[in-house]
Amino acid sequence: MQFVNWLVAFLLGILNYALINNVVLVRFYGICSFIGVGNKTKSAFYMGLAVTFVILLASAICWPIYNFVLVPAEVPFLDTVTFILVIASLVMVVGLFIKKYSPSLYRSLGIYLPLITTNCAVLGVVSENSMGLLAQDFGLSMSNALGTSLGFLATIFIFACIRERLESSSTPKAFKGIPLALIVAGIMAMAFMGLSGLAG
Repeated sequence: MQFVNWLVAFLLGILNYALINNVVLVRFYGICSFIGVGNKTKSAFYMGLAVTFVILLASAICWPIYNFVLVPAEVPFLDTVTFILVIASLVMVVGLFIKKYSPSLYRSLGIYLPLITTNCAVLGVVSENSMGLLAQDFGLSMSNALGTSLGFLATIFIFACIRERLESSSTPKAFKGIPLALIVAGIMAMAFMGLSGLAG
């Protein structure tokens, strides 16, 4: 029975962080890559996958480092430096992999790929998972990581699909590019915030 309760909490956590408390549209993390890469579906999808990979692995690595190394050693103030080092290492691995197997994708992601290192969505989730209430349960912290990363992937991909459709439509010159992208992001944010009632 206890496992069932934990499993329900785990699945609800994924739903909560993916939709109700979406990392981009509700918490406003990771806006730079969301706007910068969210104009081509392929680039957006692979950026979302890269962020998902980094968030999941960084959360799985940083949680035990913080709770079993930094806190017992009484140096929890080194958390941000430690998290950024772990995230930077993972981003480097992702970058080398993409550069080797898909140079064209590597070029299309451009500066936004290394910027995952300082992406507030990644760092924010890793910090949330390692400290506070989520620090008490590794499984629930991973549900936050999984839900957040899936929410980021879905949001940036949907955003790119909409922007690609809008590029072929007749749009007033003043709204082309970033202005229209921000309007679309605002409408998507209102739609996602409407899901807050699901939390009961």
